[in-house]
Amino acid sequence: MAEYENIDAGGHSITVRKHLRAPMRDGVELALDVYHGTDDAPRPALVALSPYGKELQALALTMPPQRRPSPMWDGCIEAGDIARVVGEGYAHVIGDLRGSGDSGGEHIGNYNAGGVSLGQDAYDFIEWVAEQPWCDGNVGMIGISYFGSMQILAAAERPPHLKAIFVSGGHYDFYETTYHGGVMWFMPRAAREGRGGDSGWAFTDRVKSRMLEQHSPEEIKKLVAERLADPDAAAWPNLVHTLNYPKNHEAWFDIVMNELDGEWYEERNPVNLAKNIDIPVYLQLDQGRGWTLDGTIELFNTLKGPKKLDIGPYPPMQSRPFIEEHEKMFRWYDYWIKGIDNGIMDEPAVSVFVEGSREHVTGTAFPPKDIEYRPLYLRPRRKLSAEPEPMGTAHAAPDGFYQAPLTVTDKVEVLSWTTEVFDERTEMMGTGAAHLFAEIDQDDTNFILRLWDTAPNGKRQLITTGYLKASHRELDERTTEGSPYHPHTRTVPVEPGKIEEYVVRLYPFANTFLPGHRLTVELSNDEPLVDEHNSLLPPDAFHLPVGRPVTHKVYRDATHPSRLVLPFTTRTAE
Repeated sequence: MAEYENIDAGGHSITVRKHLRAPMRDGVELALDVYHGTDDAPRPALVALSPYGKELQALALTMPPQRRPSPMWDGCIEAGDIARVVGEGYAHVIGDLRGSGDSGGEHIGNYNAGGVSLGQDAYDFIEWVAEQPWCDGNVGMIGISYFGSMQILAAAERPPHLKAIFVSGGHYDFYETTYHGGVMWFMPRAAREGRGGDSGWAFTDRVKSRMLEQHSPEEIKKLVAERLADPDAAAWPNLVHTLNYPKNHEAWFDIVMNELDGEWYEERNPVNLAKNIDIPVYLQLDQGRGWTLDGTIELFNTLKGPKKLDIGPYPPMQSRPFIEEHEKMFRWYDYWIKGIDNGIMDEPAVSVFVEGSREHVTGTAFPPKDIEYRPLYLRPRRKLSAEPEPMGTAHAAPDGFYQAPLTVTDKVEVLSWTTEVFDERTEMMGTGAAHLFAEIDQDDTNFILRLWDTAPNGKRQLITTGYLKASHRELDERTTEGSPYHPHTRTVPVEPGKIEEYVVRLYPFANTFLPGHRLTVELSNDEPLVDEHNSLLPPDAFHLPVGRPVTHKVYRDATHPSRLVLPFTTRTAE
């Protein structure tokens, strides 16, 4: 039964309408709470939709925003500052997706709910909101991460009353959200199951595995056995448990069982749907989680209507809720929903915060400056140089490392190469590539690269990363100089002892190396357990380690020019 009360929060008098229900076209009802001012005037509404539970989002009324490493930081409190939303003259509408929280229906798989796309439900939800007496018929959306992805799914359905969206930190290419370069990322487990500081989905007994719905028990048994034949999966306790008891981990089971890209991911890929969006879209993301930035830029390039791209500073983890971006969000909505001419559309479409120089660079596209790709070669004695190595393999012997599985060691081996100090400001902006000529003694491994800006005092900051599972090394027709693409549609085991060229995508970044600084690139096949960057992230922000012992040899001689290809800027910005 719906409840109605008035409260005081954040210096605002707020009317709260709890346990309302919005009917979907198939009769399923979605649960929602509404927060708005205490007067009776209709107002525009900002809609937040997720499976994380509307009650969890209400903590924004009683708990100050939390930043990591606060133990109270919860990655699922992402619907925004309720009191601020109300204070700005909007109704804040927070709903539970189908099959989660207090809503009806079944939630089967990711971005799919009982055979109904989440975009379809979002369409019905938004149109229902627009008809309510407390709404003036103008609707936007609010929320980061999953809430942000929902905005794209909703806008692609073109609900008539959805006027604009503001998306911060969304996830788009669904395969690249869960497998980086073919290497499984653990954060989706945290988002769904509540590990590592996240509350996770508001699960009900109506959240189901899509794989279990589509395959017979005999087929599932066979598919599970095939997945456990992968030494990486078989060596990680949580995956063994998930694969043996899938009904305890429905959504995570689906991801684990689909390690290759293809139809399972593509049918609900928000990037593919974005071509249908013609309303104004503001995309915002902070640096430091390059794969997400990569998807954000791809989405921006796909959109057809009025759009903005705002790339913010490192570090990557915003507070919960995401108050840092509220000023930009309300400027956007005041212009597009309230009709206030605040000049936001007179500003450049793209704004990029450049690390190092700490400048904002603007333009019409990313990167906002012209660039040229230049190589930095891996050289003996762990040096990076603009000049290639003249000696052959006999004299420039390969670098190498042996990595034991983390089942038997807690030491992650790391190779590194470093430039001489920069004697003048050197700016890079865009994607990059690492060409590694490597030999391994197993049929697979991971290549994990991390690029650092190292200051004269030794302090360093991560500027970008790259991941590639060796068996996913195939490139496709999208590949250009400095911007490799891998289809990830099949595995091609490595021939042990054979030197292969592996081209690793370095995710988008923007950094100025100041005089006296150095660029350092690190290579490993697992991630260091603790360092300057990983300490900023939740515990589950790691990738699946390699489950087999592997010896790696990295050749960087005249015949095997292992190198970085990086985007050096060539002109000033607009």
